[in-house]
Amino acid sequence: MTPGSPLRSDGSTVTNLPPQPLSPLDGRYRAAVTGLADYLSEAGLNRARVEVEVEWLIALTDRSLFGSSPLSDDDKARLRALYLEFGQAEIDWLAEKEAVTRHDVKAVEYLVRDRLSTLGLDAIAELTHFACTSEDINSTSYALTVQRAMQRVWLPKLRAVISVLSDLAVAHRDAAMLSRTHGQPATPTTMGKELAVFAWRLERVAAQIESGEYLAKFSGATGTWSAHLSAEPDVDWPELTRSFIEGLGLGFNILTTQIESHDWQVELYDRVRHAGGILHNLATDVWTYISIGYFTQIPVAGATGSSTMPHKINPIRFENAEANLEIAGGLLATLSQTLVTSRLQRDLTDSTTQRNIGVALGHSLLALDNLQRGLGEISLAEDVLLADLDGNWEVLAEAIQTVVRAEIAAGRSQITDPYALLKDLTRGRRVGGPELAEFVRGLDIGDAAKERLLALTPATYDGLASKLVDELG
Repeated sequence: MTPGSPLRSDGSTVTNLPPQPLSPLDGRYRAAVTGLADYLSEAGLNRARVEVEVEWLIALTDRSLFGSSPLSDDDKARLRALYLEFGQAEIDWLAEKEAVTRHDVKAVEYLVRDRLSTLGLDAIAELTHFACTSEDINSTSYALTVQRAMQRVWLPKLRAVISVLSDLAVAHRDAAMLSRTHGQPATPTTMGKELAVFAWRLERVAAQIESGEYLAKFSGATGTWSAHLSAEPDVDWPELTRSFIEGLGLGFNILTTQIESHDWQVELYDRVRHAGGILHNLATDVWTYISIGYFTQIPVAGATGSSTMPHKINPIRFENAEANLEIAGGLLATLSQTLVTSRLQRDLTDSTTQRNIGVALGHSLLALDNLQRGLGEISLAEDVLLADLDGNWEVLAEAIQTVVRAEIAAGRSQITDPYALLKDLTRGRRVGGPELAEFVRGLDIGDAAKERLLALTPATYDGLASKLVDELG
């Protein structure tokens, strides 16, 4: 038998493990994403489906349709308890029923009918799922669950990361550091300003996500209200269903096929993926700052960095975030690509695709959690930043040649091609402070300009970097 094989020597399979989660989101990382499971799990979706079925019953009886009468407040409360108190008993009931029906929404309809009988409300049982296609229930349920997951779980975590970034930007607004455009020493900035750039970018995308729509349809088998009108032609069904959907806190899509077209989902997932791209950029930049010593990591008591090198504190929070953002981005792109289309009036490609919404957002949420924690476990090594600046005086070449050009324009200098002059002095070589000062003193420029240049150091040549942090508000 091959070492490590899951087979015994007699060829039988080792089956002594208890049932295990296949996804790390339901195993190792469960604690970080559990809030999403309340909404985007199968149970969360079924709870929302029960909610939609119950609220549709209430909407129909409130209008005394088909011989019904408005329910009492007590009966409405007992009905709403079906989803407000939705738990393991309902989960098990639905699993058993779906094994027979082979249809998840039909199982939910049967659950509501069963509970109506228990509540003594058999008289309105035939209004359960009235004139609905499964996609009326599903589009509304997905809109509710995704909206709640985003507003109550994902967006607050993104906001937490933006808040940590903003606090760090303010704290380090004056911490001058060497820029590295193309990986090479460049005009200095401050660490605070660089972190503020990420906070600013994320804030913009967060606002776009927060203003997004969550749409549902409720217009029957092909989006025409045909069955509704057959049952009661005198009712303004588009207005009734619009009122119903908007009453749930959702937007109403009036022009659809059998399915709601999912365009709002495509927009949302593309924006979440966009945010993920910015977060990925943040993770790799902070990782790089750690690698060059700009940030040190605060040791966590009892934690192990390397299994063999005791001195190491690995930047695992940022590496974990980077990888999970890549997984999330791939899944979100697939969701967007698949959900934007449906053959003719309906196909089922969206059904299995939408079951992965929680997986995609789960990996994104896990990355956000790691970034929030990682950003709270780093400390700025200002001495390293200053030493780096002091070793790269040549970055002042930009300032010198720009000042010389201004002096030429003002008629106070006869120098020709100041850029070439500075390039000959600094390109591809280190230039120290004394050498640069000697060069400035020999320039054919006005005394005031010389004094400004002689007062500059790499650590003070950071322009408005500190002031720009105020743009965060």
